[in-house]
Amino acid sequence: MSEVITYEVLYGILRAEKESNALTKLEKDFFEKVVKYLSEKQAILTSQESKSSVFTASETMKTKHQLDNIQRILKESYERREHKLIDLALFHSRTKELVDTSLMLDTEKQFYDSVLEMLDFFRKNVLYSVLSQNIPKLPSNSSFVSQKSATKGLKTVRFIRAIPKFVGTDMNTYGPFDEEDMALLPETVAELLIKKEKATAL
Repeated sequence: MSEVITYEVLYGILRAEKESNALTKLEKDFFEKVVKYLSEKQAILTSQESKSSVFTASETMKTKHQLDNIQRILKESYERREHKLIDLALFHSRTKELVDTSLMLDTEKQFYDSVLEMLDFFRKNVLYSVLSQNIPKLPSNSSFVSQKSATKGLKTVRFIRAIPKFVGTDMNTYGPFDEEDMALLPETVAELLIKKEKATAL
């Protein structure tokens, strides 16, 4: 049965997040229900504020106080889950062991994937470069790692030798590149450069 959002339910979720290192199970439409609950509380507060009496003034203060508490609970719950998601991404990036993502909401899974992608990118291009006795040199557009879709079908390469500007198999122009430069290129272009021993995959 679908759980109705109440102040007590939200407080229970926060308590569970505090007591466990694992994510608390939430319904997939949790955020939608929370937004509806907040809207209803705000509507009650607005209605109370439009009336003027000693009784409504007391009720208005009570509702406002509860709304403030609800927002505080939601913020703390979010930040605790956020911390757990980052820890999981760090664990996966460092160990390559599978992580259970079944308790993540859809938006949380997107966040987790983005963090993991960024961690993997910099681990490969900074740590592994240093371990291979190469100075880390990130592409100028490294901000792409914050968006998963931007790396789909792309490959990062390091140039073994300097090459002039060239037209790739996709008819786009790339370069020029100096020796030891790194670049994010379409896989077909990257594979051709690797095959011709002009670059190496990272």
